[in-house]
Amino acid sequence: MKRVDKISLILKHKGGTAWSVTAVASVYQAIEMMADKQVGALLVISEGKLAGIISERDYTRKVILKGKSSKQTRVKEIMTSPVVFVTPEHTVDECMKVMTTNRIRHLPVVESEKVVGVVSIGDLVHWIISVQEETIGQLENYITGKYPA
Repeated sequence: MKRVDKISLILKHKGGTAWSVTAVASVYQAIEMMADKQVGALLVISEGKLAGIISERDYTRKVILKGKSSKQTRVKEIMTSPVVFVTPEHTVDECMKVMTTNRIRHLPVVESEKVVGVVSIGDLVHWIISVQEETIGQLENYITGKYPA
């Protein structure tokens, strides 16, 4: 495990499930699915391709604060598009930079125009913590003489 590991390793570890809705679904349906799946964002798929992303942040800022109805507002009206995404070849560090620069918490992973998964900031932080724990363990073993020669 390293911070230069490719995102494909994280997807292999966590699975490539990516929850999605259509652009014509109601925002209420999207929020209901987010609650059911315990996720903070859904991909918006149109004609088999990634068209946007809708997050809890989009809901609060573009529906609640504007006094709109979540049952009458369509996902396409509030989704974020175009979508910032990465490929499976991007590294953990590169993805952290993309998320920080764009101030986003969910990052679709796309290969040949097909969504192969989504990584969240939590996934990346968990990976980095695991890397640090592994490094600390190796250093402790080296210091105590348990390091394999």
